[in-house]
Amino acid sequence: MTRNVVTLNAGSSSLKFALFALSGERHRLLEVGLAEMVGSGRRIRVRDDKGELIHEESWLAGASPFHIDALHRVLSWWQSVLPKPNIVAAGHRVVHGGVLYAHPVTITDQVLAQLRGLVPLAPLHQPHNIAGIVAAREAWPDVAHVACFDTSFHRSHPFVNDVFALPRRFYDEGVRRYGFHGLSYESVIGRLRELAPLLAAGRVVVAHLGNGASMCAIRGGLSVASSLTFGTLDGLPMGTRCGQLDPAVVLYLIQDRGMSARAVSDMLHNESGLLGLSGVSHDMRELESSNRPEAAEAIQYFVSRIRYELGGLAAELKGLDAVVFCGGIGEHAWRVRESVLHDKEWIGIELDHAANRESAQVISTERSAVRVFVMPSDEEGMIAQHTVAMLDRAVEGAHAL
Repeated sequence: MTRNVVTLNAGSSSLKFALFALSGERHRLLEVGLAEMVGSGRRIRVRDDKGELIHEESWLAGASPFHIDALHRVLSWWQSVLPKPNIVAAGHRVVHGGVLYAHPVTITDQVLAQLRGLVPLAPLHQPHNIAGIVAAREAWPDVAHVACFDTSFHRSHPFVNDVFALPRRFYDEGVRRYGFHGLSYESVIGRLRELAPLLAAGRVVVAHLGNGASMCAIRGGLSVASSLTFGTLDGLPMGTRCGQLDPAVVLYLIQDRGMSARAVSDMLHNESGLLGLSGVSHDMRELESSNRPEAAEAIQYFVSRIRYELGGLAAELKGLDAVVFCGGIGEHAWRVRESVLHDKEWIGIELDHAANRESAQVISTERSAVRVFVMPSDEEGMIAQHTVAMLDRAVEGAHAL
């Protein structure tokens, strides 16, 4: 009987899911799906390992929150095509692991309670992650459920990149620069290790650009600095999130403009970023096709902040060997990449414009001192890899007894 692992990855505006078959210590993708919001509608599409569409359904937005509704539809479909005994484990992306979790962990009631305590640190994501865990544990109560954390990859930060200049007691209490998108970075550096092991062992900046966006400096395969810090608002502007912001702005809005903390939080998380600046959309595709000047200005600001972070992360690494673009925008928005890398010869990057427009795997010229890659991240594969490793360790532990 085939043994399967499922993965659930709830983002701020989507739900990705995948099914893997186990063979010994290896896992093979069988199908991958995406539930997403499309205007006022909702849609699920599932593709097999060859990219062929095998399931699709659409529905109008209802009273249930998108993630909860989509999750139940996904689980219902899976249960209709997969006998329960075939599922041996479920891996879950969890955005925030706090100070406690630097590695994947088997989910227990105690772990779940601790994850709920971290909701204020990632209010756009953590509730959806937890909802996925709860629903999947109900659907498959007799299998192992593993939490894989976006923050774990960044626990290798040196102290100076892990701390804020606040009274030291806050650091001891967990107010730190956690960093996010760790599963994406981990998968990208793993892929780069296959393609160019010497570069992967050197100084790399990865730009994860999507509805959520961040950048990470990686040395020797380890994260040393990230643009995202304590929560999911810092660094780059995102689809609806503000990115880097002077804290005095928050104080002003509360103390002088009379906004409540909840109203400010909602604005910074849901009404800012590309959407807030443009007044058009949070979607880069719509901004690039718009003729409104505000849309162009939003893109310009996005690009400017990426260029700013690239310079700072390169300085932290004391030079660059490679840059990698990933995420929906990073993979597909060639104009954004072109603008980010314009006039970057001083840092060692020479862009191959034709390759960039084709979104080729390598978009730097042969003369470029710094290699520039475009590659998809594989968070689902990374979650499956961690989940299988946890299963193997559990088996080894049982044998040791």
